[in-house]
Amino acid sequence: MLSSRPARVPARAGAVVLLAVLLGALLPATAAHAASRTVQGGRLDWGIKSSFQSYVTGPVANGSWGLTGGAATTGGSRFRFHSATGSYDPATGAFAAGFSGGVRFVGHRKADGSNELELSISRPTIRVTGGRGTVFADVVSKERGSGRVTSAAQVPLATLGLGGIDMRGGTTPIALTDVPATLTAQGAKAFAGYYTAGTPLDPISLSVDTTGPAGKPAASRSPEKPAEPRKTDRTAGRLEDAAVDWGVRRTFREYVTGSIGKGKWTLADGAQDGGALFRFPRGKGTYEPKGQSLDAAFAGSVRFTGADGLDLKLSAVTVRVKAGRGTLSADVVSGGDRLGPLPLVTFAAKDFAPKNGLAVLAEAPATLTADGARAFGSLYRAGTAMDPVSLAVAVDGSARLPALPDLGSDPTPSQPPAEKTATPASASEPAPDSDSGSRTPLYLGAGAGVLAAAAGAFLLVRRRATARKND
Repeated sequence: MLSSRPARVPARAGAVVLLAVLLGALLPATAAHAASRTVQGGRLDWGIKSSFQSYVTGPVANGSWGLTGGAATTGGSRFRFHSATGSYDPATGAFAAGFSGGVRFVGHRKADGSNELELSISRPTIRVTGGRGTVFADVVSKERGSGRVTSAAQVPLATLGLGGIDMRGGTTPIALTDVPATLTAQGAKAFAGYYTAGTPLDPISLSVDTTGPAGKPAASRSPEKPAEPRKTDRTAGRLEDAAVDWGVRRTFREYVTGSIGKGKWTLADGAQDGGALFRFPRGKGTYEPKGQSLDAAFAGSVRFTGADGLDLKLSAVTVRVKAGRGTLSADVVSGGDRLGPLPLVTFAAKDFAPKNGLAVLAEAPATLTADGARAFGSLYRAGTAMDPVSLAVAVDGSARLPALPDLGSDPTPSQPPAEKTATPASASEPAPDSDSGSRTPLYLGAGAGVLAAAAGAFLLVRRRATARKND
């Protein structure tokens, strides 16, 4: 339960107090004494520092960044890390969640082909104890001047501004939105001195699912089909299950959801969102282990729409692999016009033999076809590198498909966090941001929507209602 003092409470804080009372009436009285819960599934959205991104890719550093471990982008210069695991104690508010994925920055290329600037940040972890929050991560960085590369696991990169946030009494999902982050001394060292301790970093948003010891497990994004007993009389050429993972193209997704496209994508008919990719599941067709050939059709569709008139739908995805070469095709509808089934990308598939009942092709580089260029309205030329293709084919009933990155359940009804505008970098070094804008650290709504969410045991991290500066 939230507590508040009656005297001199601002009108907005009073509304939050009323909300807390309503939430308290709907939540079980024993919530504060609930057993520790397991964090299983969820996402962390963090741009690290948007001005640093601008500096790295700008005319001075003339560099780039790349994603690793299934990390994705999600608008407003933010990176999305996935598959949260950890623990949460509703009684004390203690919280720990580690996420998968990473990002690598390089810049200031030298004559010998090496880079003066190299920084990798991966496996971010959020820990909250006693009202204090810290961001840890694995860091690989190159020192300025000496060029010495250092690697350290779970460096405390940043502190979190959790003032006014009560982490106690939550169920699932747990969500925080736009929490301020500040660089630590260890983090400044990891940044090779580009920033000093105390520099504001980009705010952090997260949403994670939790399960209790006897609670209902959170929705799993792992393989869609449960394991079956091993089959010894399988018909030659038959496949038990299959899935194809493809993100189309990262920069296309960023364009769709960015300030120009102002759009979104919608998945239907069983397609799943893995953050950096889309999974088209329930493959049916034939696979010949001897020739490593595949002819399969998959379920699911993805539709991209935008404010500039963009309306592109890909469905009825098929994949054919023969003689070490693969082609991914789809039924294409653009602007309401059906262009028909088109071969979109080709890819190499030289090692597609089954091992332990599972044939896997991981992140095969893909190239846009001429028909694919037509499907994208000539936005890209034939031969353009598209997102890689991953395939998994189970030829044995006991084999399980690789798990999809787990983004957890959606913490809405909500609108997505407001997009941030990257601060231009200075002409010589990346300068600290003047992060002075307001923030909305918690998902709090109003009216019937909030009551419905509370009745469904929805998000719970709540803002303290008291305006202490008036006490």
